[in-house]
Amino acid sequence: MLGAVDERRLKRAGFSENAATFCPPMRLRLLAAALFAAALSVGCTTRSADVKPAAVSPADFMGWPCDALADEIERVQQRAADVAYAVDAHLGNNVIILSIGTTVFWPALLAMRPDGPEASELAQLRGRYEALDAAAERRGCPPLSDALPAARAAALPVAPGERLVYEERRALGGPGHEFGLRLQALKRGELDFVLERGPGSRPLPWRQDAAGNALDAHTHHLLSWTRLLRRELALGDVLSGELHGPHSLDRVARVRGQVIAVGPLVLAERRFDAATIELFGDVPNGVASTRVDGVMVVDRASGVLLRLELRSGNPDYALKRRLVRVERAG
Repeated sequence: MLGAVDERRLKRAGFSENAATFCPPMRLRLLAAALFAAALSVGCTTRSADVKPAAVSPADFMGWPCDALADEIERVQQRAADVAYAVDAHLGNNVIILSIGTTVFWPALLAMRPDGPEASELAQLRGRYEALDAAAERRGCPPLSDALPAARAAALPVAPGERLVYEERRALGGPGHEFGLRLQALKRGELDFVLERGPGSRPLPWRQDAAGNALDAHTHHLLSWTRLLRRELALGDVLSGELHGPHSLDRVARVRGQVIAVGPLVLAERRFDAATIELFGDVPNGVASTRVDGVMVVDRASGVLLRLELRSGNPDYALKRRLVRVERAG
């Protein structure tokens, strides 16, 4: 039986009050159509670009030194980018939920409405950024440099010039191969590498944000992830984002994850502050989808990947990758 809320939504979508007496497949199709229309109407109400900044006074930050203002501006910018992505992704997620034929659950759908808590947080972040920027200007602070401050760079487990060497094996068998990521620069919110895939291969730029998400996911034949990780991961945090297969750029896996462990980890003769994340999701395949799940371990300070294991019926999303050594600069 349809609930009272579903009946009302069906009526507003143009169906008769006898819709609940249709055969179950017909009822499900009608309900899905009604939810689809509702998702579209809700999704059009707010985009991240339309969220107005909340009122925050620059006076709140006038006593801050320039270095502290710069660090907070960087933090707010990064968090605002993550929240803006979540706001803009909601409409697309609603459509995907309905199109792949999964069970529609109204509370979960309504929880994703873009005029909800994410939009409210984005308004606060935008207001805070404007106030910080105004305070920095009034104090005569120099323009924000993209170079990571020396003290913060020294606290990271990797340094410019060092080469991170990974072993990757396809989960379906076959020999493993190694590739390297040579760290070129540490910037505010970004680490710049050169991807070295082996003899005869042309080195390619590889950029990731400070949380560990790839910024050039579509330019390399290497599995990567976007908008999945965030800074300051804590035990129990729930994440969502995308995996981009090396040969399936048109079949992006949408995944969710949860941090199931945090703590120190010694690997490749380096000490890392590791977060272990359990992953699960699906790779679209026409009207169907292929399951993908696994585990990822990253360094919370730098976003550097320490280990990745994925299982899937899609071979592009079935692999094992692990950091095996760190080669010093020079």
